[in-house]
Amino acid sequence: MVKLPPFEVEQWMDKYENTPGVLNIAETCCSSISINRLAQFNSDQQADAHQLIDFSKPMTYGPILGSDELRRNIAATYNEDESKTNTQTPLLTTDNIIVTQGAIAANHLVFYSLVGPGDHVISVFPTYQQLYTIPESLGAAVSLWKLKPEDGYVPDVTELESLIKSNTKMIVINNPNNPTGVTIPKEVLSEIIRIARKHDIIVFSDEVYRPLFHSIEPDKIPLSAISMGYPKTVATSSMSKAWALAGIRVGWIASRDPSIIQAVASARDYTTISVSQLDDQIARYALSASVRPQLIARNMSLARSNLKILEQFVAEHSNTCTWVKPTAGTTALVRFRNKDGTPVDDEQFCKDVLEKTKVMFLPGSRCFGHGQTSSFDGTVRIGYVSETEVLRQALEELGGYITDYLK
Repeated sequence: MVKLPPFEVEQWMDKYENTPGVLNIAETCCSSISINRLAQFNSDQQADAHQLIDFSKPMTYGPILGSDELRRNIAATYNEDESKTNTQTPLLTTDNIIVTQGAIAANHLVFYSLVGPGDHVISVFPTYQQLYTIPESLGAAVSLWKLKPEDGYVPDVTELESLIKSNTKMIVINNPNNPTGVTIPKEVLSEIIRIARKHDIIVFSDEVYRPLFHSIEPDKIPLSAISMGYPKTVATSSMSKAWALAGIRVGWIASRDPSIIQAVASARDYTTISVSQLDDQIARYALSASVRPQLIARNMSLARSNLKILEQFVAEHSNTCTWVKPTAGTTALVRFRNKDGTPVDDEQFCKDVLEKTKVMFLPGSRCFGHGQTSSFDGTVRIGYVSETEVLRQALEELGGYITDYLK
């Protein structure tokens, strides 16, 4: 029997997010939209919003790997980025995409298909716990590639070479990163790819917060890992975070390596037949050429305006909190300290703030520490791309708590 440790982020969310009157700034999705709201983003004035879902279609399983239209629209999100850089990489097609039930299923399938006993995996850290716990549960040895605040949480590629072993099968990155909100720069990503190619190692990039690069100059935005010219790469993403549609539970796996796609497709037969046809239809509509630009523009605008509010809060309370300002995604890792300079007990801090103010966020040491607690003392993860008024009210309450209760 496979023994898995508690998934701390998900258990904390499940335990506290339904607290009555909660001001939830732990959520990592862009403020979610309704289907009615989604229809309003369509730039095609002739489009009939009532045709967003075809209610006449029989509810069979549907295409196992996802509808051709949805996979074309997913591929287009990568191809558009590549076209801006004059890359010579061949365009992605439907053959390069597998649709899954959210990115969490996509990530699991990648590991389940490609990693096993005797393998070694290198994973950036901190990151979403699944990215190092699942390969461990499958019998692989895992080395944590630690991101440091003094480096701006950018991976140090000189350390990567020292972590590689003769049996290293995969390098796992998360770009943009959860929980820090930091982007791996172009030149660093290129070095990671170069090292992986040199050692014939798969690069697995969880890109669930892509393309929400809200605080980077356009010419600094990195391509997806699968667009860097190295075939042995695989990327995952979903409709949840940057696209504000977590409720439809649609994610995907993308790779240019036919052997990776085939391995994942074969393993998928044992876990999922297809995603819901209703979800597939909503996702293909959201990622269509007439909707996608307006939807991402809404979420980028929300992220930028809310980040300014959080940045102002950190500046106003600089005697008690510090951070590395996020450049992308929806999350920030903020470190709080008492007035005497000692780090707060972040788990107790989160519980006490929730009890006294109804403001909810996550403790870094418990949810991201993985036993490396000293590196996370006093840290909390804040999800700041909620509705603006929720964030504003939550930070106002948090500011009052800092004044009244921090020693």
